[in-house]
Amino acid sequence: GISHVLTLVLQELSLLCKRDVNGVGMLYDLLRSRWLQALLKIYECLQHYLGKRPVPVTLQARALTREVVELLREAPQSGEIKELRRLLRAPHLKAALLSAHDTVAQKDFEPTLPPLPDNIPENEEAMRIVCLVKNNQPLGATIKRHEITGDITVARVIHGGLADRSGLLYAGDKLVEVNGVPIEGLEPEQVINIL
Repeated sequence: GISHVLTLVLQELSLLCKRDVNGVGMLYDLLRSRWLQALLKIYECLQHYLGKRPVPVTLQARALTREVVELLREAPQSGEIKELRRLLRAPHLKAALLSAHDTVAQKDFEPTLPPLPDNIPENEEAMRIVCLVKNNQPLGATIKRHEITGDITVARVIHGGLADRSGLLYAGDKLVEVNGVPIEGLEPEQVINIL
């Protein structure tokens, strides 16, 4: 995958480094850096996961089970077939397991974002949607009301805190919504309570 391509690029760059072409040494060092190698490995793992994400064979396991029980009724009755029919008709299998399977199989658990409005002005600033999972730890950022615009903004990001480690929030970022709640017109203390 990507690691193989990077190896080939590094081989070519090593030849150019020997000829002392401008900027090639810096590019060579960048591509050889440990953090980039680790990032590419993470990317490849994520791509592998996305390609092999488990997908249910059927969305209707309960209906399929009823069909199998009916087919087994017509089959020659052996001890194994009787046992299988008994298991497939058991309430805990039908009501709990198969029902749960069908419920989960019919849902899409990928995150969905609302569609962008059609009437966004050309000069509109870019907006990022950030998702941070806090648990019981503090966010590691302070907020304030902007003196001129009145917007709630990130005042500072505390080094080593959750916001800093995530790399998703920066001082000066304008907050528009927190946990699905629009915050326009709210006081910073009210926003902190939502956080």
